[in-house]
Amino acid sequence: MPKRGKRYLEAAKLIDRSTAYALQEAIELVKKTNVAKFDATVEVAFRLGVDPKKADQQIRGAVVLPHGTGKVRRVLVLAKGEKAKEAEAAGADYVGDTDYINKIQQGWFEFDVIVATPDMMGEVGKIGRILGPKGLMPNPKTGTVTFEVAKAVNEIKAGKVEYRVDKAGNIHVPIGKVSFDTEKLVENFTTIYETILKAKPAAAKGTYVKNVTVASTMGPGVKVDPSTVAVAR
Repeated sequence: MPKRGKRYLEAAKLIDRSTAYALQEAIELVKKTNVAKFDATVEVAFRLGVDPKKADQQIRGAVVLPHGTGKVRRVLVLAKGEKAKEAEAAGADYVGDTDYINKIQQGWFEFDVIVATPDMMGEVGKIGRILGPKGLMPNPKTGTVTFEVAKAVNEIKAGKVEYRVDKAGNIHVPIGKVSFDTEKLVENFTTIYETILKAKPAAAKGTYVKNVTVASTMGPGVKVDPSTVAVAR
């Protein structure tokens, strides 16, 4: 068990770990128990009843949060010709092709997301072993392998987040900053929650969403009662 600081321990006293709170109350508790001295990120963690080892129970995708994440993401677009021009016009931070692939091979990582056109994936594959472990490999499922580069850049800049189930059956997604209004965090949470529900694999049996927790960076987790989330049916 990691040793917790005094601020964390005091904040944790405000939360009943045996209770699953209504969504709005849970978000308010997260804001109240923030112990970071900076504008911390608020993250939601889902524990799902899936077996990630099975190909038909893999969950991965992306969704645009209505209020963004509060973080400006740096976008690298790997494209040529007209598609490169489209990416530049859309506001991509870096645009190029093999020149940037060479820079990455030499250890350059001044970006957060890579968007690549399908015709560039042969070259991108050469650095797959570098990008894969860092979670930076472009993927059609998350909309980062596409000829619609302007749309991809605009969505990422607007607050698009990726989600992916890990080996333990968990998904972690940022939904904003502690400084966000409670209502905005609630709406962002609801958007990702609805998305995860829709992504339920047909092969998944039993309880799908086993546990939902929200927390701020360095702050204690707060359980959420899924029945209090106003999702579209």
